[in-house]
Amino acid sequence: MLVEHPRAASGGATLGSRLREPGTLAALAVSAVLALLIGLQIAASISGFEGPLASLARDYIGTPKSMSVPWAGLVLALVGVSARRRVFAVSAAIGIDAVFVALRLLDGKPFTVGNGPTIVLTALVLIAAVRWHGRERTDALKAAALGALLILATKVGDVWLHVTSAVHPTVLDEYLLLADHALGDPSWVVGRVLEVLGPEVYAVLHWVYIELPVAAIVVAVWQLRGVVTTGVWPSHYLVRTFLVLGLVGPLFYVLFPVVGPMFAFGADGNGFQLGNFWPSALPPIGQSPAPLPFDEFTPRNCMPSMHTAWALSLFIHTRRDVDGTRAPAWLRWGGAFWLAATVAATLGFGYHYGVDLVAGVVLCLTVESALRAPERGWDAARIRMVVGGSAVFAGLLFGYRYLAVEMAQYPVLAGAVVIGLLAAVAVAFHLTWFAAAPDRTAAVVRV
Repeated sequence: MLVEHPRAASGGATLGSRLREPGTLAALAVSAVLALLIGLQIAASISGFEGPLASLARDYIGTPKSMSVPWAGLVLALVGVSARRRVFAVSAAIGIDAVFVALRLLDGKPFTVGNGPTIVLTALVLIAAVRWHGRERTDALKAAALGALLILATKVGDVWLHVTSAVHPTVLDEYLLLADHALGDPSWVVGRVLEVLGPEVYAVLHWVYIELPVAAIVVAVWQLRGVVTTGVWPSHYLVRTFLVLGLVGPLFYVLFPVVGPMFAFGADGNGFQLGNFWPSALPPIGQSPAPLPFDEFTPRNCMPSMHTAWALSLFIHTRRDVDGTRAPAWLRWGGAFWLAATVAATLGFGYHYGVDLVAGVVLCLTVESALRAPERGWDAARIRMVVGGSAVFAGLLFGYRYLAVEMAQYPVLAGAVVIGLLAAVAVAFHLTWFAAAPDRTAAVVRV
């Protein structure tokens, strides 16, 4: 009989326990993020476009690329500190932003903000790490990490969009155009509707579309509003779904490169489009779709529609509070409005085909099912939902690519199949997570 040496056993257990310690996991996570940023910066520099570290440097001392994302990151970070410190942090960020705005205007540069919240968020991390202790330090650093990840995710996403156009000289829009016949070509329909409704509706939808991170922060702050006072973090909240969707979804951009109707068949194709058809007329593709050569800078970011996936996750998280109780009416109506407006914008602006949105919905429900209620464990219902959702998602992409001609030839049948699969996943999601009464005692975790 073999007996393990006590020292070897204790040493192995000690190593494993050390790897599971929060400090060690945090250090590994920070190291992985830094390695990713450095690697992407090197790749971007070699390829001749702005990398994540260069873009981040602009947020500190230059002209920020986004006005809303740095502020959204700071607001999210402030859920982990006291109300008094929130006032100091916001005041400092406004003051710093005012100085940078004045300097830019004096130099003849455009108006923008974002330096202040980036600098204050960094200072918050340093102060919490060095001077604070116990739960105060833990809450502050955890919330600051969420805010920083939101900002860094946008930087990584910008680089990834460049990668999608660099690695794929052709796009598969002709296939999606045919597959979209099964859904009645909704991008063309909604595009014409928005033309009739006029610039006011367009302006509202455009604002909703670009400010999705702001809406997400509103929901996330509402979900995390009790962290400081109670010392309790929810086991699941919107930011987790947002970040995982942002990690998983864009991987399919390089597997299924698509630029969208307004680029492939509209006026924004920079000479590579098949013609200026969108949204007035359908292009005469016929029954022989082929990869379409396209430029080297338009992102191949249509399949799946991540805006739809993110907006749907926002809608889901506005239905109930983290303890399972019904969310207030203003939040539920706000989530519904944001989802409806986002869907209208993605289609009406010519950014996506209808089949993109279907794939985005299935991806969202699958990822949300993998993350939701972690205290419940991987029971049979969760496994069925994740495996089934993944299978439907893969089947949709396979059908769009290899059965596009048949989908166009038999649009009623194909449309019924696509809508049926979407409905089946949605119903399964509802039955898995919303039909039964929630367990309110397991919805939070103490840190």
